[in-house]
Amino acid sequence: MHERVKITRRQLKEDPFTAFIFNSKRQLEENWQYFAIGAVVIILAVVGIFYYFNSAKETSELAATQLSQANMQYRQGNSQVAILTLTDILTKYGSTPFAEQATFMLAKINLETRNYAESKLYFDMYLEKYKKDPLNRAAALSGLGITLENQGQYVEASEQFEKAIAEFPESALIVELHLGAMRNELMSGQSEKAKVHLDAINEKAPNTDIAANAARLFYEKSKSSS
Repeated sequence: MHERVKITRRQLKEDPFTAFIFNSKRQLEENWQYFAIGAVVIILAVVGIFYYFNSAKETSELAATQLSQANMQYRQGNSQVAILTLTDILTKYGSTPFAEQATFMLAKINLETRNYAESKLYFDMYLEKYKKDPLNRAAALSGLGITLENQGQYVEASEQFEKAIAEFPESALIVELHLGAMRNELMSGQSEKAKVHLDAINEKAPNTDIAANAARLFYEKSKSSS
């Protein structure tokens, strides 16, 4: 049998590990209220993070539902109802990713319903806030160009089409963008600039209906302005 070894208090103090345990126990007993407060703070922080992510998820789901409703309303021809739904998305869920599509749709629907001031407002808002997707930005710039063109602001409209071309020169709609720029430059008497776009159309879409229509428009407008 092993003889039980009695450890004195002095030996306990001299042993580093044992001393650490005793000191920790004594500190816990003396400062228990501080440890309790710290534990509560940690728990509250964890609960707060959990609540934040749950809340963000719920917010995104609500925004997605409303966006789906707006799309359905728009397809059914209820443009004004769709506008109200989309505006509500921006008001309540402007921090979610769904706000980008809602902003673009508001600009587009207002353009189609000839609310040009509102259309310009939302195209400008889109271009100022969302800068990552060159295709969407080119579409927004061309939409802004059409809005300005319908208001008779041909110089400003041609500038937006020029920006759209520069934003995404590889766009599948690049020929339509050149046509929009050419059309507005002809309307504002900028025939030389318009000719540059006509040449680009002939280069990118030779022997097509759009090239033929662009050439006819160019020569008609050039002749009438001379």
